[in-house]
Amino acid sequence: MSLVTDVLLTGASAFILLSLVALYRVVDGPTMQDRVIAVNAVGTNIVVILALVGAATDTPAALDVAIVYALLNFLMSIAISKFTVERGGVL
Repeated sequence: MSLVTDVLLTGASAFILLSLVALYRVVDGPTMQDRVIAVNAVGTNIVVILALVGAATDTPAALDVAIVYALLNFLMSIAISKFTVERGGVL
């Protein structure tokens, strides 16, 4: 393994740790908006993790999956926000 691969995988593991920390806010968020932002942050971290692992292992398919997941993450946060507003959860 080269130095670049090691750095990319180390960065991916750092983003995994950050995602685990953000999961605390998903579970224990005081408001629905906090949970939506935390889920969006975890989704964004997963996109970065997929891209880093794809670049480290030289698999372009992982980058394609990361792009699709990024689009789904964006649509999910819009859908949850719309659902929250319609239910009267936003002041």
